[in-house]
Amino acid sequence: MNAEKESNKKGYNNYGTHLREKYNGQKVFKVIVDGNFSCPNRDGLKGYGGCTYCNVDSFTPDISRKAPTIEEQLLKGMERAKKSYKADQFIVYFQPNTNTYASVDYLKNIYDRALSFNPDEVVGFSVGTRPDCIDAEKVALLESYCDRFDVDLEMGMESMYDETLEKINRGCTHAEFVTAVELLKDSPIDLCVHTVFGFPWETHEMMLNYIVEINRFAQIKFVKFHHLHIVEGSIMGVHYKRNPFPLFTLEQYTDLLCDIIPLLRPDIVIQRLFGISDWDLLIAPNWGLKKTQIQHYIDSTIKQRGVIQGSKYNPI
Repeated sequence: MNAEKESNKKGYNNYGTHLREKYNGQKVFKVIVDGNFSCPNRDGLKGYGGCTYCNVDSFTPDISRKAPTIEEQLLKGMERAKKSYKADQFIVYFQPNTNTYASVDYLKNIYDRALSFNPDEVVGFSVGTRPDCIDAEKVALLESYCDRFDVDLEMGMESMYDETLEKINRGCTHAEFVTAVELLKDSPIDLCVHTVFGFPWETHEMMLNYIVEINRFAQIKFVKFHHLHIVEGSIMGVHYKRNPFPLFTLEQYTDLLCDIIPLLRPDIVIQRLFGISDWDLLIAPNWGLKKTQIQHYIDSTIKQRGVIQGSKYNPI
């Protein structure tokens, strides 16, 4: 298959190839929607301030921040994607904050609004959430869209260690993550799991164990890997300025990826290998490169070292 050939070229199952193969060569682009949600560790239900590393603005495009309605966000986002990236089709992506943190009736209303905008060009629906904000009723709601769209639920594991989750003010445990993942067993929804590597108190071996944990669940179809970066407006940003702590260099992070990718189950598609913040919000680490340059460095290193996804995968 072409996808397998491309995967061998890259050394891993990458999202771009996955989309091209799935949609017959069409250029499919995610359009981010800000549904004005909050998080339970922000609004007081479980705490305040959110995850200590998080500033929502650091990963939300200007279009989503400035456009007042969902429809306007989608209109501007699609226009930009067509002009800048020659996009043919779109995935509606509810990303900022926790996008299942509301009643099912409210969620259905806001999802329906988004998915009724330009439906002829929308092929997918992606929703970002937390493990403690998903339940059987919300899973059923998302499944109700699967007859018309490819639906994926993006859920933050972040770390698999409760000590870390407590330190970063996550407000939920790893056991809650496992419970949420089990809700999607045999579901038509594709699950994407998000992780953050580089918390300074976690060892290399601890981070490799993330992959062993992810491999356990057949319902996990996608992953997003991020390195810890420190941004303005976050609690961790304040602490870092007072007492800087070690963060990955690009070389160190690439070394970690080269150890992680061979362990990852070969059928899982990697949507992202690293995260990046707007320059005006980024405190550290500043690798001094554009996103495309970082991607090129990582891909080149993976190729040079002969790294192949799943080559060291050990089914349990």
